[in-house]
Formats: sequence, C-alpha cells, structure tokens
Amino acid sequence: FEHALSKLEIAEENFQAAESRIRDTDIAEEMVNYLRLGLLEEAGIAMLTQANLKPETVLRILD
Repeated sequence: FEHALSKLEIAEENFQAAESRIRDTDIAEEMVNYLRLGLLEEAGIAMLTQANLKPETVLRILD
C-alpha cells in the first residue's frame, strides 16, 4: 500500500511540474505578443503623427 501511495505522490509531483512548465511557457508567449502589439501600436502612432505634420508644413510654406 505504501509503495502505491509513494508512486501516486511522485506522479502528482511530476504532473504539477509539467503543468507549471506549460503555464510558464504560455505566460512567456503572451508577454511576447503583448510587447509586439505595443511596438506596432507605437509605430502606428508615430506614422500618424508624421502624416499629420506634413499638412502643417505645407500650410506654413503657403503662408
């Protein structure tokens, strides 16, 4: 009986370790996606800012 209990405890520890590795991997992947989307957003804002500056430059030249 003790041998079977010991095997179950080891199996549970292995399961918890595997689950932890899976969760850690998912968190890392999501962090990469979050950072990638943040960079894309910043690049988009920078492009819009530059696009909005060009009409102002044209108006200054015309004045």
